[in-house]
Amino acid sequence: MNRLADATSPYLLQHADNPVDWWPWGAEAFAEAKRRDVPVLISVGYAACHWCHVMAHESFENEQVGALVNDDFVAIKVDREERPDVDAVYMTATQAMTGQGGWPMTVFATPDGTPFFCGTYFPKANFVRLLESVATAWRDQREAVLRQGAAVVEAIGGAQAVGGPTAPLTAELLDSAADQLSGEYDATNGGFGGAPKFPPHMNLLFLLRHHERTGSPRSLEIARHTAEAMARGGIHDQLAGGFARYSVDAHWTVPHFEKMLYDNALLLRFYAELWRLTGDRMARRVARDTARFLADELHRPGEGFASALDADTEGVEGLTYAWTPAQLVEALGEEDGRWAADLFEVTEAGTFEHGTSVLRLARDVDDADPEIRARWRDVVGRLLVARDTRPQPARDDKVVAAWNGLAITAIAEFLRVAALYASPEDEDANLMEGVTIVVDGAMRDAVEHLAAVHIVDGRLRRASRDKVVGEPAGVLEDYGCVAEAFCAMHQLTGEGRWLELAGGLLDVALARFAAPGGGFYDTADDAEQLVARPADPTDNATPSGRSAIVAALVAYAALTGESRYREAAEAALATVAPIVGRHARFTGYAATVGEALLSGPYEIAVATDDAVGDPLVAAAVRHAPPGAVVVAGRPDQPGVPLLADRPLVDGRPTAYVCRGFVCQRPVTSVDELVAQLG
Repeated sequence: MNRLADATSPYLLQHADNPVDWWPWGAEAFAEAKRRDVPVLISVGYAACHWCHVMAHESFENEQVGALVNDDFVAIKVDREERPDVDAVYMTATQAMTGQGGWPMTVFATPDGTPFFCGTYFPKANFVRLLESVATAWRDQREAVLRQGAAVVEAIGGAQAVGGPTAPLTAELLDSAADQLSGEYDATNGGFGGAPKFPPHMNLLFLLRHHERTGSPRSLEIARHTAEAMARGGIHDQLAGGFARYSVDAHWTVPHFEKMLYDNALLLRFYAELWRLTGDRMARRVARDTARFLADELHRPGEGFASALDADTEGVEGLTYAWTPAQLVEALGEEDGRWAADLFEVTEAGTFEHGTSVLRLARDVDDADPEIRARWRDVVGRLLVARDTRPQPARDDKVVAAWNGLAITAIAEFLRVAALYASPEDEDANLMEGVTIVVDGAMRDAVEHLAAVHIVDGRLRRASRDKVVGEPAGVLEDYGCVAEAFCAMHQLTGEGRWLELAGGLLDVALARFAAPGGGFYDTADDAEQLVARPADPTDNATPSGRSAIVAALVAYAALTGESRYREAAEAALATVAPIVGRHARFTGYAATVGEALLSGPYEIAVATDDAVGDPLVAAAVRHAPPGAVVVAGRPDQPGVPLLADRPLVDGRPTAYVCRGFVCQRPVTSVDELVAQLG
């Protein structure tokens, strides 16, 4: 009997009709394995995973394979996005055993959850042989299997240990991290390393903040070049906006087509920050279109943002997105079709599969002549209409707390930059205004949904779907990303309740997740006990739980003036500092927060009756140093500590600038404020 029909995870629901007798993760499955005295097969994946779909079709939908699994194992299906704690433990085991990891992840374990054999994708024939071999080994070589499991548990326990060396995250370490990234930078194609190439959003955010602090032209150049290379590449959807998960090549041409919420949230934040710092038209366009993608494609009205769009459409990668020259002519006519093929590098040979090409920009359009820009916008609109008639990729509709937190923070920052640069003279001012209205509504839906649905009895839950929250508890990254989002909402709206909610989550994190020596575990002290308690300090596809909670602690301390939260942030960051010094590519968010702490961060309060249009507010946003918090509104509003006892001076709007809880004199002119922030 397959037990996944009532799951909230779309990934689990995809397997609800398999002939495999799947169990969801839980004590009942392990009790059944113990009762039957059989090993456990743990299969971990996620809804948008291409090779998960392949293995499902080849093996888990096959009656023969289902019979083998059901006879000799208890099979457990896990959505890694819903249970990142389970995924983290068994991924560490997989990497320890094989030297690599990925999804689908295939783990064989004892009835107490101890892994003894791990792998990833297996073709059907190999998987059948593996099932038979593991079943035989369990029956005939039990002691050897148990010894292997004990060795794996010892290895993953050491890999997840806390309490290692600590050091202050100094300017020298951050400068060294920037130098490391410079040394690994692909000067031809942008980004770091070779194929496959992932958008390095957190490293780029760090480099922008490093440039702000030091004036380093190298850090800015790496960020700008990579931003443009990604924006022109096939990894960026040239029609609807948004970015795919990664490029299969080194030059951003052919993507792996899944689109993840977390990538697009972090990239929106990066492009918005690049726009704020430079006024760059390309950064403006990409930030706008990425925000629009979040609102149009991932927003669930009355809820939050969905997790992902699938890599496949009807089992075929790229079916929605790839074009031939003939298809362009069919959609646009002969003349515009040829022009579009040249602009988007769509060739007869193709850049993808079966003579098709992924659209990429061959030339700059943002600074082209007005006639060229107008024609390009017209072509994009008509192609998008044509593409919308094609089959579309499925969407993973679950709402993940941490990823929604990332999206809320990014949109809040985007909206402040959009207000800063708003101009009715812009040729696409109406489009920008429409996008800001739509994404503002989507952001508010998401943050209200997190507050009302995901916080249960003061604790955070990981995921929800159709406005129903799941049972899995929030992990550290959820607390950090959501608390940071609440801090961002407090700054954007001036409403005290968001700051209060952030403080509640941070207090839970300090009480339940803290580890000896200043670090943090990824799971709470009263969470389900796994074979190891994960505590990964490195930033990968998303910020680590530790980096996320530090970012929230820093923002909250700056907004409230409560130093104990800053002290906790500094202690936690000190546990990551030795890694920043050695592995900068895997500590991008930690280094980003480190730049904020090194800067102060600045606390900027603007006492004004016009929190949106006051020139002092615009100057504060435009010139804010790395990680600064900015709050504007009427003095002495309840729940807004930065505006307490900060009156208007002589009846005029007044800015108050503090750094590390030490304040400068209040100023009433833009020039004076800019001088204090310089």
